Amino acid sequence: MRRNVLLLTFTLLLGMIAPAFADAPATAAPQVGQVAPDYRLQDQNGKWQTPADHHGRWLVLYFYPKDFTPGCTTEVCAFRDDVAKLRQAGADVVGVSLDDVKSHAEFAAKYKVPFPLLSDADRKVAEAYGVLTSHLGMHYASRTTFLIDPQGKVAKIYKDVDPEKNSAQVMADLGTLKAAN
Repeated sequence: MRRNVLLLTFTLLLGMIAPAFADAPATAAPQVGQVAPDYRLQDQNGKWQTPADHHGRWLVLYFYPKDFTPGCTTEVCAFRDDVAKLRQAGADVVGVSLDDVKSHAEFAAKYKVPFPLLSDADRKVAEAYGVLTSHLGMHYASRTTFLIDPQGKVAKIYKDVDPEKNSAQVMADLGTLKAAN
């Protein structure tokens, strides 16, 4: 009997404590066909950026967890290497994480990133796009890419992104989506 009471007590305590350490669910992401959420964020140079800066062009808006981590470095370098082809296809590339402007400046300088890396330090944009998540009390943007059409609507969403292949996927889909418009 005493053992059952202890087991029940332990189970109840675990049920109350475990949610504090679990991944926090992201808010709902915009869906394909919806207008992409607005933002106003600073890039690695301290310049303010908004979606209006890309009006009339396709926008590759990719969220990533953290500067200087292996997957994020792989992804930024893949987009860096493909940025000329993406621009030629009519698309701008913008990366977003919760890191501050200084971290983005160092990351962009080290890897010669020729496109904006936006600082979402207050987490509002990641939340608006449904990619804000947390683990063990640490907040970050989950690796997700939004392909936004020239009218500002979400054309494609990439979840569970492979950092090595994301840029190539976006480029292939951009061609298909442009042909369909």
